[in-house]
Amino acid sequence: MAPLKALVVVAAIAAFLELAMGKNYDVGPTGQWDQTSNYATWASSIKFVPGDTLTFKYTSTHDVVEVTKANYDSCSTSNAIDTHTGGNTVIPLNSTGNRYFICGTPGHCASGMKVEISVAAASSPPTTSPGTPPTLSPPGSAGPSGSPAPPTPPGASAPPPEQSATNSLNTVQAKFAMIFGFGLLMILAF
Repeated sequence: MAPLKALVVVAAIAAFLELAMGKNYDVGPTGQWDQTSNYATWASSIKFVPGDTLTFKYTSTHDVVEVTKANYDSCSTSNAIDTHTGGNTVIPLNSTGNRYFICGTPGHCASGMKVEISVAAASSPPTTSPGTPPTLSPPGSAGPSGSPAPPTPPGASAPPPEQSATNSLNTVQAKFAMIFGFGLLMILAF
């Protein structure tokens, strides 16, 4: 009976770790980096978050070149951010923002072998419509009586939520710490 309990605990910890550490995505609808796939449709169907990874699987006639937005648009490999060869490239997505990848083989990018990856925060704050300014509550202005907070003055806007690589990494670290603690509790409970 004890080995079964231990197996259940290990399986639970593994499942939670997978959630905390992100998912791996094989790039493309077929899992191959090739000239026949529609990467824009594939990438737009996935919500990438910090902690996820991309795996590019390709033949020796291809490569993976990370480029700027301008070079992505023009299919240029000049001043590439990074170039990968070898047929199996894993790219960690550690922070929010857009990343741009193309195949550097002449003509391949122009024929559609490129992908833009948008990495969003794991839980995005609510947004307001463009015509509705956000409202801020000064400390102590909206109490238990339910009185509404004063609107934001015209021309003023709320500060944007801080989205940085450090915050994303701290989120992943916090999830890992919580799961590790949960696993320890489960082990000690048995």
